[in-house]
Amino acid sequence: MDKHTLSHLQQLEAESIHIIREVAAEFENPVMLYSIGKDSSVMVRLAEKAFYPGKPPFPLMHIDSKWKFSEMISFREKYAKEKGWNLIVHHNQEAFESGV
Repeated sequence: MDKHTLSHLQQLEAESIHIIREVAAEFENPVMLYSIGKDSSVMVRLAEKAFYPGKPPFPLMHIDSKWKFSEMISFREKYAKEKGWNLIVHHNQEAFESGV
């Protein structure tokens, strides 16, 4: 493979970054859902790469179901603050009220 040929993984990453940029350009109020899981963490990293050295022009949204470990919530808060993400947290009110 010569130095100008992208590997399969690099092609997938480039296509993903292109799609994220396209969404940011074409839609009025995009948001990226963030579950704190591995898949959404990869999406967040791709968004960061897509707009580097700036920050992505859309917020992260986490739906707090009350089922995550407290360490995960702490990580979410620390990561968003360190990276400068606008973080929207929606609480599952029914779960909170029923003590789930």
